[in-house]
Amino acid sequence: MSKKAIQIADAPAPVGSYSQAILQGNLLFISGQIPLNPKTGALENASIEEATTRVMLNIKALIESSDMKMNQIVKCSIFLKDLNHFSTVNEIYSSYFNDIYPARETVEVSKLPLDVPIEISCIAMKDD
Repeated sequence: MSKKAIQIADAPAPVGSYSQAILQGNLLFISGQIPLNPKTGALENASIEEATTRVMLNIKALIESSDMKMNQIVKCSIFLKDLNHFSTVNEIYSSYFNDIYPARETVEVSKLPLDVPIEISCIAMKDD
């Protein structure tokens, strides 16, 4: 099994030396997504609601580009600059899943790329 880099126009281009996602066998590893609009290149972070929604849309685009669905995500890592936003982020995040939620951790960090308020990475697994 060889790894395949995923590069799509519907998710932001990397701001560093990494791939948007890597497909290895039946596993998809999605790099941390920030609230960057892939079409305009603008940050969408006027509010934590707007930022979280943009991040989840970026993740969804990467999932769907690999012929997968959001319910195939098995693990997420959420990084927040302010953990006081946890309940708001959780409400928006949860709306993208039905039934069984992925395993997850949410941590507060001091700084994120481009000084955004949120970043989410995840791992998805194709069904056998």
